[in-house]
Amino acid sequence: MKDFFPNHYERAFENWLIDNNVEYVAFDEHKRAAAGQADIKSFDFLLYLPDGRIIITEVKGRTFKGTSLANLACLESWVTAEDIEGLTKWQEIFGASHKAVFVFAYKMENIDVDFDGRDIFDFDANRYLFLCVRLDDYRRFMKRRSPKWKTVTLPADKFRRVAVPLAELLL
Repeated sequence: MKDFFPNHYERAFENWLIDNNVEYVAFDEHKRAAAGQADIKSFDFLLYLPDGRIIITEVKGRTFKGTSLANLACLESWVTAEDIEGLTKWQEIFGASHKAVFVFAYKMENIDVDFDGRDIFDFDANRYLFLCVRLDDYRRFMKRRSPKWKTVTLPADKFRRVAVPLAELLL
């Protein structure tokens, strides 16, 4: 494991991959220029699944301050327009054998949370929930969140419809 990820969300996700024996390559953003793609926002990981699929992964860290994950209420799912454009371009560059996803890594702020049967990952004295949204689904349902900050989001009902647990994505 290379420890070049500065934030705990990406480190937690990487450790989940290790614990679940998922083959991966962490993408060092400094090597982006060497790949001839310096103008495209980088992604975080390439996941290599046993069935031959390759997943281009962008991890988005969020904090969950609620007390229940029932109906996936109060989970933020915003990303930047640059995130969308970058993943779209990488998916085009890599071709049909690669699919892009956002992994929303939610750090639980409260100790006593009703996880509603969802798998939680403990890492470095924190608890995380990982939910994935395929780029194609995100693009289909996204709505503008802030023109000033150039962010988009998924309406709550659409998020509930397309977000899947990380383990389900890898099946």
